[in-house]
Amino acid sequence: MKSRRAQPRRSVVSRRPARYLVVGCKPWNRRIFDEHLAGLPGEWSYIGDRDQLTAEAVDVLAPRYVFFLHWSWKVPDALIARHECVCFHMTDVPYGRGGSPLQNLIARGHRETKLTALRMTAAFDAGPVYLKQPLSLEGGAEEILIRATRLAAAMVARLVRETPAPVPQRGAVVAFKRRKPAESAIAAPGSLDALHDFIRMLDADGYPPAFLEHAGFRFEFKRPALYDGRLVADVKITPVPRPEPSP
Repeated sequence: MKSRRAQPRRSVVSRRPARYLVVGCKPWNRRIFDEHLAGLPGEWSYIGDRDQLTAEAVDVLAPRYVFFLHWSWKVPDALIARHECVCFHMTDVPYGRGGSPLQNLIARGHRETKLTALRMTAAFDAGPVYLKQPLSLEGGAEEILIRATRLAAAMVARLVRETPAPVPQRGAVVAFKRRKPAESAIAAPGSLDALHDFIRMLDADGYPPAFLEHAGFRFEFKRPALYDGRLVADVKITPVPRPEPSP
């Protein structure tokens, strides 16, 4: 009877789940992350504090992707250079590169746009594109931003599932300028439709609302509704601060 040779034991190597980091600065960013992204396959982390977003902190996490749902500050160049960072820009780039895309689009008469997932580079909004999805610009600014975040979450799920290679942008570059608070002053809108658009495009948490000043008071407008040839809105009235007297 022949004796059996002992078979060498195969070592089992456990494969670490992919890691992903999501970054956002608006309250609805975190809520939508918890509802739609945290339960996806892999290990998911979230950063909502500007001080926590450093290249060194992200190095420790070693994520496959860093997704920026909404971020109001410059991202460190070292972080962009060392990690695959993806942002979601509210225009059909290269049209609309730059700041305040929502307001600039509505001010130009757009009723819909594209939400673009692009790889972040040292140049703002100039990186290659992973995918684009249509996005409605109806409603108030905060409603649109929440809609965009929900769409971005669906795009994130697709990106981690399909890992597409981004392709360079094509076409003529049209750059937008970041709006300043003083530009929220209501000028001569020309029509009720234009005034409605102006108020709604600024109606979001953290944005300077549409306003006018008259007789020593400041009138700030939110939640506009246009119907039956009238425009109805919420108005907050405060005294205009008087300038300090010269010494």
